[in-house]
Amino acid sequence: MHVRAVAAAAAAFMGAVGLLLPTSAAEAASYADNLMVVAHRGASAYAPENTLAAVDRADEMGFSWVENDVQRTKDGALVVVHDATLARTTDVEQVFPDRAPWNVRDFTVAEIARLDAGSWFDTRYAGARVPTLEQYMRRLSRNHQKLVLEIKNPQLYPGIEQQTLKVLANEGWLTPQHLRDRLVVQSFSPDTVRRVHELSPGVKTGFLGTPDIADLPEYAAFADQINSSYTTISPSYIAMIHAFEGPHGKPLEMLTWTVNDAENARKVVRYGVDGIITNKPDVVEEATRD
Repeated sequence: MHVRAVAAAAAAFMGAVGLLLPTSAAEAASYADNLMVVAHRGASAYAPENTLAAVDRADEMGFSWVENDVQRTKDGALVVVHDATLARTTDVEQVFPDRAPWNVRDFTVAEIARLDAGSWFDTRYAGARVPTLEQYMRRLSRNHQKLVLEIKNPQLYPGIEQQTLKVLANEGWLTPQHLRDRLVVQSFSPDTVRRVHELSPGVKTGFLGTPDIADLPEYAAFADQINSSYTTISPSYIAMIHAFEGPHGKPLEMLTWTVNDAENARKVVRYGVDGIITNKPDVVEEATRD
């Protein structure tokens, strides 16, 4: 626990009543100027989530930051898909009708490569595939984009933290430049976030959730960000987050999710968030740049 962090947190708590007052227009404008807008699963309101098409759509819209989800196949490959099952976002039920419940971990990477991951969203995207993590990283590199990578369901995939970092290293994403301002690795599992920090201390990490204030010193030892649902946060809570130093000696940050409308985007900017993860980055940008 950092002594400075504890003292600052106490001061922030004492000032919480004042922080509940609306942020001034000038302060809100300052937050908006530095706001990190992250296209959730790519520009997922406009292209099928977690596909290369969604990454490209975010790029076409002018957004450099994207978010994705990583899981592991039966034969040990890392693929970019959100759900533990393939049923919602592919045609797996038609291609493999006898393989219910169609869990990602029950299929090989070659089998998953056969699936259509675009038609469920729109016929224009028929034939889109579930990308491997290597394919995804290469597309981001081509587009000069940045990534918030979520390790999904790590309890199902022992060792996925080290494997993910290995892919990132092989694809050139653990260089000083990338570590400085192009990569965040996050998870709902504190053990996974801690493990990533231990394995590669230079990587910026985020914990997904809203920990109790009393637990923040523990999280600040291994997480640079506390990334909470916008429905669970307040100005005073964000002030407490900012009062702690993370493992790299900088104040903890908060990226809030998943904000898709102008009203809530403006509200969380007034709260003082550092970034917004959204399916509609254009809506958020327009609302917060007014």
